[in-house]
Amino acid sequence: MNAHDIRQLFPILDQEVNGKPLVYLDSAATSQKPVQVIEAINQYYRESNSNVHRGVHTLGTRATDGYEGAREKVRKFIHAKSTEEIIFTRGTTTALNTVAASFGRANLHEGDEIVISHMEHHSNIIPWQQVAKQTGAVLKYLPLQEDGTISLEDVRETVTPRTKIVSIMQVSNVLGVVNPIKEIAKIAHDHGAIMVVDGAQSTPHLKIDVQDLDCDFFAFSGHKMCGPTGIGVLYGKKQFLENMEPIEFGGEMIDFVGLYESTWKELPWKFEGGTPIIAGAIGLGAAIDFLEEVGLDNIEAHEHKLAAYALDKMSALEGITIFGPKEASKRTGLVTFNLNDVHPHDVATVLDAEGIAVRAGHHCAQPLMKWLKQSATARASFYLYNTEEDIDKLVSGLLTTKEYFSDVF
Repeated sequence: MNAHDIRQLFPILDQEVNGKPLVYLDSAATSQKPVQVIEAINQYYRESNSNVHRGVHTLGTRATDGYEGAREKVRKFIHAKSTEEIIFTRGTTTALNTVAASFGRANLHEGDEIVISHMEHHSNIIPWQQVAKQTGAVLKYLPLQEDGTISLEDVRETVTPRTKIVSIMQVSNVLGVVNPIKEIAKIAHDHGAIMVVDGAQSTPHLKIDVQDLDCDFFAFSGHKMCGPTGIGVLYGKKQFLENMEPIEFGGEMIDFVGLYESTWKELPWKFEGGTPIIAGAIGLGAAIDFLEEVGLDNIEAHEHKLAAYALDKMSALEGITIFGPKEASKRTGLVTFNLNDVHPHDVATVLDAEGIAVRAGHHCAQPLMKWLKQSATARASFYLYNTEEDIDKLVSGLLTTKEYFSDVF
């Protein structure tokens, strides 16, 4: 793949910020959108805008075909068995909350265990905290190794016969580490627990095969993988979804409504109450087409190359601390760091003045920040449209930041 050619497909990248060419290094927060996705959404609103599943007129049929066609694209993309196992949501957060609120509340009891890790995003912590409070279940945390990775030996020691749910992110949005989900799932299943995966940071960058991983639930968001905001996916094994109750009620998800009792549609629609995110699903389908055309293997190789280059260049700077594995082979395309004695928000502000967009803060991972003994960090995250030149500009911007604050202090 040629990142310079791919970059031309992203209109937003062709601009200046503060008089400098934009260098976008914040794709872990949200990716930019190629023209194919923008045009697919525009075409839907221009030519096919209608509600789905209800009307027999031409526009309704077009909208339904586009919406359900996107579901089939998602199924193929993550290698699910059936479109019945693909539920459209607002994003990873909604998907994880659905599992916690529906499956968790119905199946957890006092003394049961929920196992997560210190590196989890808040979206994979707070729902389990709430369910634990409501059911009397116990929340347990997997320890991390010194470099932020998860040891399978620690998983074996933490997961017990009382464990009912293991919920782990496949890729850390702070450390970039890729967790051994398939192996963790086997340990969970050997103890009779189910495996939930937060795939928000892995799905844009790695080939996903939910059947090979043997996870029971898998959640991800469209906006991090070149799709629009406001659309995400919950994959669940049919055997679990069929026995789960919806958590949102109203139109679209019903079969029969009486004065005092109602029944639900079959999968997947019983979990999609109200007018669904039609344009978002169509946009996500276009994003999947785009990513598959580029090739997930190519994207992964490109990001490993960028990560190795960034680690090499940034490690050479004096007064910088880089968090997570030092080997690019153990992480995806992001580098989280701090400049000694300079607050991450100040780093991000100076870089923005140079036209460079990075993220600064706790990255919705406050327990991990505590583990790192940091109140906040800065993060540069790369995607298929980034180049080594972008990293060179980042390093130059960090040198400018160091010089500025050495003059200030």
